[in-house]
Amino acid sequence: MCGIFGYIGKKSASDLLVKGLLRLEYRGYDSSGIVVKNGQLQSYKDTGKISEMASALPRLKGSMGIAHTRWATHGGVTKENAHPHVSNDGKVAIVHNGILQNSNLLRKRLTKIGVELNSETDSEIFCHFIAMELDQGKEPLEALQSVLSMVRGTWGLCVLFEDYDYVLCARNGSPLIIGRGKEEMFVSSDPHAIREHTDQLVALEDGQIAKVSARDFQVMQTDGQEVESMLLHLEEEWSESEIGDYPHFMLKEIHEQSESLQHCISGRLRHAEGTSVLGGLQIQPQNLAQLPHVRLIGCGTALHAAQIGQILIEQWARVPAVSHVASEFNANDPVINPNALHLAISQSGETADTLSAVKEIQRKGADVYGIVNVVGSSIARQCGKGVYIHSGPEQSVASTKAFTNMVGALTLFSLQLGRSRHLSKTKGKMIGREMRKLPDKIRTYLENPGPINAAVELILKAKSVLFLGRGISSPVASEGALKLMEIAYIPCLAYPAGEMKHGPIALIEENSPIVVIAPDDGVQERTLNAIHECKARGAKIILIHEEGDPISEVGDICIPVPSTIPMLTPLLTVLPTQLIAYHAALELGNDVDRPRNLAKSVTVE
Repeated sequence: MCGIFGYIGKKSASDLLVKGLLRLEYRGYDSSGIVVKNGQLQSYKDTGKISEMASALPRLKGSMGIAHTRWATHGGVTKENAHPHVSNDGKVAIVHNGILQNSNLLRKRLTKIGVELNSETDSEIFCHFIAMELDQGKEPLEALQSVLSMVRGTWGLCVLFEDYDYVLCARNGSPLIIGRGKEEMFVSSDPHAIREHTDQLVALEDGQIAKVSARDFQVMQTDGQEVESMLLHLEEEWSESEIGDYPHFMLKEIHEQSESLQHCISGRLRHAEGTSVLGGLQIQPQNLAQLPHVRLIGCGTALHAAQIGQILIEQWARVPAVSHVASEFNANDPVINPNALHLAISQSGETADTLSAVKEIQRKGADVYGIVNVVGSSIARQCGKGVYIHSGPEQSVASTKAFTNMVGALTLFSLQLGRSRHLSKTKGKMIGREMRKLPDKIRTYLENPGPINAAVELILKAKSVLFLGRGISSPVASEGALKLMEIAYIPCLAYPAGEMKHGPIALIEENSPIVVIAPDDGVQERTLNAIHECKARGAKIILIHEEGDPISEVGDICIPVPSTIPMLTPLLTVLPTQLIAYHAALELGNDVDRPRNLAKSVTVE
């Protein structure tokens, strides 16, 4: 959840470090800092926005340094707890992502031998123990190996030394990427921050250490055995992060959904056969035909995409499917069928809970396929096969276009799976035709989004908001509620429409706003019953429906979207919920792109 950036070369390190941190800002942070080597280690850190830290930053000369954005886990949001942490003799500086499980024990050990601790963090112990190992005559690599043998937990760690012209990096459960430039090297927790400098990347694996100098790097296991690393190529689109004419990244990314969905489906539909081909899955049709069931795993927005995927798979392929909350998956000790198909869904490909579930499934003998956005991410590498959703970099913490592309990729998979089983070519071709129309329909809707401001005005007067949907619209309701909570901080509940009378109806008061997702999808009549029950108790209905549908007569505020076939409606009905959340947050004066307490990549369990 925190961010790391490092530079070794000939240029001014401080300028590049700050720029790297700004590119990592979307991961979430509450403090930041940098340390640069220029004869000695010079550091500066503070709480608040990175831009504020940068504006107060003294001139730190030097061409080697490391930097960090912190999202608090151990210790409050204070300047002392911000990274980097520097040993008391000034010879070792570290930045660390992750959580150390035995930090209390190690902190007590340091205090007992007279080491003064300067923060409440678990991370600080690294610099002091490494400095102590150096004092005993060990080389930096040997010192780091010794300290790593003491700690328990997760780390993405970078260590800078006053007396040595290289950086040591170590990974265990928290991502680190090395970028090779021309007589310069970069280190980051996220490839997006490196891509503007180089497209040649190496991702460290768990249990690896890297020694990085300006001209080269060496990767080895923790025991020092050198390993060969594979260079990854990151597409040019990942260097693009300019906001352009938009006031916020979230609004920009909402409007990019037409183009990003086009990228997701481009080249993957096969009209003549009425199917799709996802080559990264590496599964033959005859093997797809034999699947006993499909499991989909995700967190947050990815979970809602998984829930839509579950319905699509069962509708088109007639294969049992179930979606799981990744953070609960291992705790429930699931029974794993090695013959089943497992899909791990994550925008960043670094979601710790999802990655943990992937490893557990593999440990029990089954394959897992990743559905991710980031090339070379941990889940992509751990799975070894899967689907890239091709939504490009997403800077806003609240996910929009990645949700659309996750659903798009799962729709393609469901079509491919369906055609390997019972779905007819005629129906497959019809689905493909409708999918091709979706990018234009998204663009058309966003050009004229309807009475979003009226919906926002009603919502802002309420204590809470209820979102309802039935069938494939129920996960859309959950995603809409999540967006409004994430950035507007308004309490929300999302329920299947039929469940409303089993509890949430007690919350309805006069003028209570209820957002209802009600496309003409075959279950609309039953959704209509829930609407009447809400209106009878004084609720105001914000109705998201398809253009020309007579159901608009029951809405107090009606937001029409273009029509499509029922199973594709989530790709259109989600759009108004994104805009409602955005404009509500804007009216409340919130930081739309950087909501409080949230991080883009949740890399700790």
